[in-house]
Amino acid sequence: MNTKSKTTDIQALEAQVKEWESTEVATFLGKQKEKKDQFFTYGGFPLKRTYTALDIKDHASEDIGLPGRYPFTRGPYPTMYRSRTWTMRQIAGFGTGEDTNKRFKYLIEQGQTGLSTDFDMPTLMGYDSDHAMSEGEVGREGVAIDTLADMEALLDGIDLEKISVSLTINPSAWILLAMYIALAEKRGYDLNKLSGTIQADILKEYMAQKEYVFPIAPSVRIVRDGITYCAKHMKRYNPINVSGYHVSEAGSSPLHEVAFTMCNLITYVDEVLKTGMKVDEFAPRLAFFFVCQTDFFEEIAKFRAARRVYAKIMRERYGATNPESMRLRFHCQTAAATLTKPQYKINIVRTAIQALAAVLGGAQSLHTNGMDEAFSIPTEEAMKIALRTQQIIAEEAHVTEVVDPVGGSYYVEHLTNEYERKIFEIIDEVEKNGGTIKLIEEGWFQRHIADFSYEQALNKQSGDKPVIGVNLFQEHDEVADLETHPHDPTAEQRQIDRLQRIRRERDNVKLNALLDKLITVAQDDQQNIMPVTIELVKAGASMGDIIERLKSIWGTYREVPVF
Repeated sequence: MNTKSKTTDIQALEAQVKEWESTEVATFLGKQKEKKDQFFTYGGFPLKRTYTALDIKDHASEDIGLPGRYPFTRGPYPTMYRSRTWTMRQIAGFGTGEDTNKRFKYLIEQGQTGLSTDFDMPTLMGYDSDHAMSEGEVGREGVAIDTLADMEALLDGIDLEKISVSLTINPSAWILLAMYIALAEKRGYDLNKLSGTIQADILKEYMAQKEYVFPIAPSVRIVRDGITYCAKHMKRYNPINVSGYHVSEAGSSPLHEVAFTMCNLITYVDEVLKTGMKVDEFAPRLAFFFVCQTDFFEEIAKFRAARRVYAKIMRERYGATNPESMRLRFHCQTAAATLTKPQYKINIVRTAIQALAAVLGGAQSLHTNGMDEAFSIPTEEAMKIALRTQQIIAEEAHVTEVVDPVGGSYYVEHLTNEYERKIFEIIDEVEKNGGTIKLIEEGWFQRHIADFSYEQALNKQSGDKPVIGVNLFQEHDEVADLETHPHDPTAEQRQIDRLQRIRRERDNVKLNALLDKLITVAQDDQQNIMPVTIELVKAGASMGDIIERLKSIWGTYREVPVF
C-alpha cells in the first residue's frame, strides 16, 4: 500500500470513528451511562472505549515483527509452544533438605518439568541454623541450607542433567550456586549440561524486598562474578534472574516493575563489561523473572514491551550482534499479593487468569500459586491444582498452537507501545539523575513503590479497586474449611544436628586457611570470588562461616528509611 492510499484510509477511518461516536455511542449513552467517566488499567494507563488502526498508525510496523526475530515483541523463539511448552516450575521449600526433596519428587510425579526452591530466612540472610538470629525460623518459610550436605539431601535422587533447578535466593546466592556446582562435580556431571537459574538479583533487594547483607558495591561485584564464572564454565545455566516480581509484590505498578528491572539490568551489564568480557559472551544466559497480575491485557502488553525494550537495549546500547543476546527469556509467577483468605478457593480462578496471561505473553517458565498460600506454605493438594491449571492451559485450551495469538490486536499493540515508551522514559530519568545505585541510596525507587502501594491500598479501602470476597460479595459468616501445611517442630533440631556433625567431622585447619584465602580474594575486586567459595563448601564450610568472615571486611548495609 502506497503512502497516499494509506493516508486516505486513515482519514476515512477517522471520519468513521467520529460518526460512530456521535450516533450509536451517543444514543446508547443517552439511555445508560457507562460505569465510570474514565477507565484505567491497573497500572494507571487511561483506556479508550475501543481501539482501531488509528491507535497504532504512528508506530513502526517492524517493532511488531515476527516471533523469534528482532525486536522479539512476539516471542523469543519462532515456534514457541508449538515446539516446547514452557517449563512448569512449581516452587517448594520447607523444613530440611529431605523434607523438600519429598515435595520435589511428588511434583515431578504430577508432571512438573522444572524445580524451583524457596529457602528459609536464615539461609537467605546468611545465618547458620544454630545462630541466635535463626531461632524459630529454621525451615519455617523455606528449606534450611547450611552446608553442602544439605544440598545433597535437597537434590537426592534427582538427575541434574535432566531437570533444571531454580534457586530463589539473593544476598547469599553465590554460596548456594557453589554448593550446586560442588554437588554436580561430586556426582560427575558435565557442568555445561546443567540448566537452571540462581536468582542473585541483589539490586531489587535494596529497592523492594529488603533481604540484603553487604553494602551495594561488594554485592554487585558478587553478582558480576557469578555471571562471568557461569559464562565460562556453565553454558546452559542462567547466573541471574533479574527480578521484577519482588518489585511488584512490594507494591509497585506494572510499569515500574519492568522499568526498574531494566535499570538493574543495565547496572549488571555495565559491571560485567568492566572485566573485559564481551557482551555476546555472557548476555545469552541472562534471564528475567516477572509477576503476572490480574489485568489480563495489560500484563500481556507488559511482557511484549519488556522483550522489545530489552532487545533494543542490548543491540543499540551495548552493540550485541548475537540474537541470543537480545532474546529476553523470563520466568513468571502468578501474583501472590492478589491471593485472599476470604473465599480462598476462588484464588484458583485468579491464578488461572494470571497464568493464561503469562502464556499469551510468552513466558518460558511458570509457577502458579496455590489456593491456600494466603494462610501458609501450600499443601500438596493446592500445588497439584496449581500445576493442573498450567497443564489444562497447555493441553486443553489450544492457546499454544498459534504463536502470539493476540498480536495485531489494536488494544494490545497500542498498550505495548505505551509501555515501551514509558519504560525508556524512566530509564532516561534514572540515568540523568545519577544512575540506579545512586537513586537506590537516595530512596528514589523505594518512594515510587511506596506511593503506588499506598494508592492501591486506598483504592481497595474505598472499593474503587474491587476484590471479590474482601470489599465485594463478602461472606461475613464464612468459616475457612481447609487444612494447612503443618510445620514440623523437629525440623530445626534435625537441621542443627547435621550442621554440628559437619563441623565436628571437617578439617578445620584446612577450612581456616581457605577462609583466609577468601578474604584475600574479596579484597581484590579483580579476582572472581566463585572458585574459592566452591573450595570452601567442598571443605565443609557453612553459609555462616563465609558470610560472617566477609562481614569483617565489607560490613553490612543499613537503609535510610523512606516515609
